[in-house]
Amino acid sequence: MTSDEALVLSHWLEKLQMTDLSRVVDDPAVWAPIHRIAGTLDKALPELFAPDYDQRVAAARQRLLPED
Repeated sequence: MTSDEALVLSHWLEKLQMTDLSRVVDDPAVWAPIHRIAGTLDKALPELFAPDYDQRVAAARQRLLPED
């Protein structure tokens, strides 16, 4: 996984965890792995604490978008 992929996925997982998981993920057995993956990414990404975090996520998202 690239650093851009990890950053974008971490951001998405954070938003997912802030919702009612039962509305999005209908299998409660999947919740623990989702939390584990998010925690692992959080530990591996120093960018999460950067003052320009939002700009970094936006730039990573742009780089990951398919080119037309």
